Amino acid sequence: MHNEPPAVRILRRIGDSPRQRGSATYDTCPDVFELSDGNFAVIGTDRTEELDALLPDDAARADYERIVVITRDTLLRAKRDIPDA
Repeated sequence: MHNEPPAVRILRRIGDSPRQRGSATYDTCPDVFELSDGNFAVIGTDRTEELDALLPDDAARADYERIVVITRDTLLRAKRDIPDA
């Protein structure tokens, strides 16, 4: 069986690596990546069950979507690498 490569690829990390952010383990930390289709992928802690009922009235989530939490430091360091357009 031949596996086709995924249509979407990770192009680059957005922000600093976990090591640069001072992670103790360097391998299981929040991260943000830019994808080849223009979207972004986020590695974070799944807190859907805890936060779903707390979403504002004008926010909704599909069954296949998760509420993922990343640290403030991760997002602030990624900010400089996020394109304006």
